[in-house]
Amino acid sequence: MAHAEPGVILLRNALLADPGKRRAQATDILIEDGLITAVGSRLDAPAGAGSIDASRYIVHPGLINAHTHGHGGLSRGQGDRWTLELLLAAAPWIGGNRSVQDKKLTTQIIAAEMLLKGCTAAYDLYSEFPLPTREGLDAVAEAYAEVGMRAVIAPMVADRTVYEAIPGLYEALPDPLRAQVDRLRLPAWERSLDAMREIISGWRWNAHDIRAAVAPTIPHHCSDGFLCGCRDLARDFNLGLHSHVGESKVQALTGIRRYGRTLLAHLDSLGLVGPEFTAAHAVWLDDDDLKIMRDRGASLAHNPGSNMRLGNGMFRFREAYDLGVNIGLGTDGASCSDNQNMYEAMRYAAMLSKVQGPDPARWASAEEIYRAATQGSARALGFTDIGEIAPGKKADIVFLDREAINWIPHNWTVNQLVHVEDSLSVRHVMIGGRFVVRDGQLLTLDLKRLAREAEAARERLEALNADNKRLFDLLEPVVSSFCPAFAAQPYPLRRYLSDGPGQ
Repeated sequence: MAHAEPGVILLRNALLADPGKRRAQATDILIEDGLITAVGSRLDAPAGAGSIDASRYIVHPGLINAHTHGHGGLSRGQGDRWTLELLLAAAPWIGGNRSVQDKKLTTQIIAAEMLLKGCTAAYDLYSEFPLPTREGLDAVAEAYAEVGMRAVIAPMVADRTVYEAIPGLYEALPDPLRAQVDRLRLPAWERSLDAMREIISGWRWNAHDIRAAVAPTIPHHCSDGFLCGCRDLARDFNLGLHSHVGESKVQALTGIRRYGRTLLAHLDSLGLVGPEFTAAHAVWLDDDDLKIMRDRGASLAHNPGSNMRLGNGMFRFREAYDLGVNIGLGTDGASCSDNQNMYEAMRYAAMLSKVQGPDPARWASAEEIYRAATQGSARALGFTDIGEIAPGKKADIVFLDREAINWIPHNWTVNQLVHVEDSLSVRHVMIGGRFVVRDGQLLTLDLKRLAREAEAARERLEALNADNKRLFDLLEPVVSSFCPAFAAQPYPLRRYLSDGPGQ
C-alpha cells in the first residue's frame, strides 16, 4: 500500500462491509482532509488526489470500545476466579503506587492493543487513588493523542470503598482487617468534585477528539450528594456521564437494600439518566429499568467478556434491543477481561445471546452486534461523525486482508466479521485519513520500547505494592465467602445459567 498520505485520498475498489449486503462489494472511498466526502463506484479522483488500490482489502469503520479502563494495562493477567468484588478488593495491589509516567504507560499499552486490533476510539473510565489529578489525566490524554486514537476519558470516582458500599461486608471483617481497610477510605466527595472541575476547566485535548466525561464509578459507592454533584458537573460542561450499573448481583441486591429500588431507578430519581448517560454492563437491569433508559435516550455498554470472566451473568441483548435502547459494545479493562479485542467482544456478545434460550429469533443477529460495536458505541461516546464509512464521517477505516485465513472463503462479510474475525487479518488502520497501523505495524509507538518500559514498571510496582498484596491475601477469603453468600439471596431477575432454562 502506498505510503504517501495526501490531503485528498481515493481508495479504489475496497470491499466495503455493509450490513445490508451479504457480501462486501467493490467501492471507491474519497477522503479529503480526513473526512469521507464520497462513497460509490468509479469515483472521479480530484486533481492532486493520491490513489490507493484497496482491492485486496475488506474495509469496515474502526470499531469503537464503549467501555474500558486505561489503568488496567499494567495489571492484566493478575487474577483468576475473581468476582467483581474481589477485583475491587485487589485494586490497591494491582493498581497502587503509580507515577505519572506509569499512568501514561498503562494507557499506551491499552491504546496500542486496541489500534492493532481494529479499534479506533474508546470510552476510558480511568481510576486514580485517592483523587483524580490534572497531571494524571493529562498523561492519559497524551497517551491517546500520541498513539492517534480518539477517546472519551472519564475520571472514575467514588466516596465509599467497596467495604462501606456493600451492606455487612465491613462488619464481616475481623477487627485487625477493619483497621487496615480504614486507611483506604476515600476523601470527602467535595474534594473529588473540586479536582474534577479543575481538570475539566483546563482540558486541552478536544481538538484531538479526546474529550472529558464524568464517571461516578458504581452508584452505591457514591453518596447521593456526590452523584448529584457529578450530574451537575457534567451538565455545567456538557459532558457525558458513565457508571457501572447492575454489573453484579451483589450490586442489584444492594440497590434494593439501600434505596428500596433498583440502582438505575435511583439514578433516574436523581436526574442522572439522560441522552449523555451510559450504564456499563447492565446485566441486572429489569424491564422497567430498560424502559427508563430508552425513554431518556441513554446508552448501555455491553461487556460480554468481562461479564463472563467475573461471573456476573448474562446481559439481555434481545430485550434491550427490541425495546429500543441504544447498545454499545466494550471490552472492559485488561485487569478483568484480559485483552482489548473488539472482534472478540463481538463474537462473545453473539454467542452469549445464543445460550439464553432455544429460539433463534431471540438471538442477536450478526448485523445487530456489528452495529452495536460501531454506531451504537459511537453514540455512547457522544460522537456523531464516526462509526460508519459514509459521506460526512471521519475516515477511521480498518483494512482486513481478504487473503487471510479468516476470509477463505469469503461468504458473508458482516457475519464473518462477528463470528470469524479475531484481528489476525488486520493489515492497516486509518484514523482521520492518516495511517496509524500499516502492514500490521503500529506507526505511532515503539512496541519494543513499550515492552521494556512495561516490564521495568511491573518489577518496580510489584515491590512497591507488596504490602497491598499481603493485605489482599488476608481480605480475599472474607470477600470470597461473604459476597457469594450475599448474592445467593433471591432477586426477581435471573441472569445465570444455573438459574434455570428460559430465564
